[in-house]
Amino acid sequence: MTGQTGADASGPASGSAAFDLRLAGLAVAAWLAALAALHLTATTAGVLAAVAAGLALLTGAHLLGLLGRPAGTARRYGWIAVAVLLGLVCGAAATAARLAVRDAAPIRELVDARAVVDAELVVRNDPRPTRGAAGRPATLLVRADLVRFTSRDGRRVTAPARVLVLATDPAWRGLLPGQRLTAEGRLAAPRGGDLTAAVLIATGPPAPHGPPPWLQRAAGALRAGLQRACEPLPDEQGGLLPGLVVGDTSRLAPAVEEDFRVTGMTHLNAVSGSNVAIIVGAVLLLARWARVGPGVAVVLCGLALIGFVVLVRPEASVLRAATMGAIGLAALAAGRPRAALPALCAAVAVLVLVDPQLARDVGFALSVLATAGLLLLAPGWRDALRRRRVPPGLAEALAVPAAAQVACGPVIAGISGTVSLVAVPANLLVVPAIAPATVLGVAAAVVSPVWPAGAEFAAWLASWPAWWLVIVARYGAALPAGTLPWPSGVTGALLLAGVTVALLLAARRRVLRRLVAVCAAAALLGTLPVRLLASGWPPPGWVVVACSVGQGDALVLPVGAGQAVVVDAGPDPAVVDGCLRRLGVREIPLLVVSHFHADHVAGIAGVFRGRRVAEVLTPQWSEPTYGSFQVGLAARAGSAGVITPAVGWRWRAGEVELVVLGPPYLLRGTRSDPNNNSLVLAASVAGVRILLSGDAETEEQRAMLEHAPPDAFRAEVLKVAHHGSAYQDPEFVTAVRPAVALVSVGVDNGYGHPNPGMLARLSGAGARVLRTDTDGDLAVVRDGRGLAVVARGARPER
Repeated sequence: MTGQTGADASGPASGSAAFDLRLAGLAVAAWLAALAALHLTATTAGVLAAVAAGLALLTGAHLLGLLGRPAGTARRYGWIAVAVLLGLVCGAAATAARLAVRDAAPIRELVDARAVVDAELVVRNDPRPTRGAAGRPATLLVRADLVRFTSRDGRRVTAPARVLVLATDPAWRGLLPGQRLTAEGRLAAPRGGDLTAAVLIATGPPAPHGPPPWLQRAAGALRAGLQRACEPLPDEQGGLLPGLVVGDTSRLAPAVEEDFRVTGMTHLNAVSGSNVAIIVGAVLLLARWARVGPGVAVVLCGLALIGFVVLVRPEASVLRAATMGAIGLAALAAGRPRAALPALCAAVAVLVLVDPQLARDVGFALSVLATAGLLLLAPGWRDALRRRRVPPGLAEALAVPAAAQVACGPVIAGISGTVSLVAVPANLLVVPAIAPATVLGVAAAVVSPVWPAGAEFAAWLASWPAWWLVIVARYGAALPAGTLPWPSGVTGALLLAGVTVALLLAARRRVLRRLVAVCAAAALLGTLPVRLLASGWPPPGWVVVACSVGQGDALVLPVGAGQAVVVDAGPDPAVVDGCLRRLGVREIPLLVVSHFHADHVAGIAGVFRGRRVAEVLTPQWSEPTYGSFQVGLAARAGSAGVITPAVGWRWRAGEVELVVLGPPYLLRGTRSDPNNNSLVLAASVAGVRILLSGDAETEEQRAMLEHAPPDAFRAEVLKVAHHGSAYQDPEFVTAVRPAVALVSVGVDNGYGHPNPGMLARLSGAGARVLRTDTDGDLAVVRDGRGLAVVARGARPER
């Protein structure tokens, strides 16, 4: 790559000549044009391409002197404008052609009619499970290419369109890319913004038409072999290693996934250019050791590149890295020096034109930006550090993760709404472990079909560097103030990009660089103690927090410094663990389980993680059996006592007092016996009365009203029962008369929760209603003026 010039370069090169940017304008323009065109119609995208083509012809004619002699400056920048316009033409035209297929009238008619069809498809990627709603089987997402639709009325539609299959039958799990099949299902409209023409909701198993291609069968066997080799390993390392090597995160522990997200290490589980570089680099080292010629080395690297892409599947970042590597290998074979930045630009342009949908892929964007940061920023930073007498190896190790993080920071901030302060040091610490884990993991996959014991040994060796990654992520995520809030969306991304560019430009001058360093140090020293001692979350004076855990419940009542009562654990260990971390909860004197449905107990491992839980309060109704077993297992593993209380049971610690109000007796034969035997508790926190109603439905609410006076249920804060469902007694709501009603509910949950009539009833009774699906974590605060509610901000669904 081309280094930076200048006596004191510590940012971008002092002159544009230091980098070959001739293809950059074309690549960026093609990318942006494709991204914009995905949200347009084929006709509009075609018009955009035609307008850009006309402007390009006029500009080119002017530069060639056909329309007058251009000035020197105009000529210098004119060809850049032509390249940008050509990029717009290519990106818009390529996308318009795909949109014409996507929006073809025969397909659109079937989709609009929600027709039941027999679909003949070719699988594009491995089926991917999604986290389903509690009690429902996970939905598999299968991306496929359409061969033919045949409707019940005999209509046949043949088109090279893309289809997204939603399936729940386990037979879909074993499919491989390239597999041809027929499936029955009902068509639905896609979200839009991509090239998917239709969604097929499959009603049964697929009917394969012969085996998948032999290359994909071989890759599938190697991936399965790697999973088998990792089975004897501890869960954290065994689930992480396939993600590092081939991007298979099916066994990745949710807690590890959350730690990687907080520390900015998620990119390690998305196979990208770094993996390609490691594998090709290892092959080059072997070729040099064997003293083969450059031509043979190029062939070996090319074969390794093709094999690795097939093994890990052609994901966006892998395609980008493989295309760039192929261009570099071609340059090496031709005996010409490799120009890394033009190779990256060519890779971006080629991939976007071949598959315009990559333009909206976040992984693709992060991969390209990280590579651009390594090419544009890392060399200058490395050289600047070396001039300051930093050892060469350390200078490289410091510059590379810093450059990648700076380049990717705006996109990550726009997605997550946070800026990570631990990402650079965490990625720096794991650099030495990535290459050994990747090479040993690939070796385990390659030898697994013929030597299972050798594969297990290679996986065991790889588990040690994987263990280091887990440790760094765990402790990095636990650091206080490791992330700072930032505006999300396009606004936040553009804001951080502007700040980054301004700082990089300022850092090119010695005086400004020192001023920036002083200001940054002052800001860190000035704001960090404030954040640690007077954090904005949780807000001062909070009495209850409803965690945003998706479709489920998890509530927290503060007992003392680092101590809290937790009521229910939500459906996901990583999510409830994250909420408790944000609240600074380290010890739980009492964990209340209202009932054993998965949306209340499946996340219990996250509650116990790194925390001492003294006692667990459970209901008398022990169904569903699996949920009861899950809670008992977690309690035994955490050495926590288990209490099954009767009505009137009381508990007190600090300013928290609890009393069990229901169920007054075991209810059988109701619409949902587990829900109607939920523990219902009245809590008092710092004088604020809170009613925690679990998932109690109409039958339990009526039974409680019959066995206790209405004043027993009076509360200022109500945790609305059963996620705001319609199965609730109006007299119960009247008896509570809450000032604040908190609804724990998931986005697009499929149950119709919360019920609009129920919300209207609460609002009509004078309650301020807040929901975790729209407002995120919710904290009720008591101050001198009464009660207030602080919403942390909606969290995207997992």
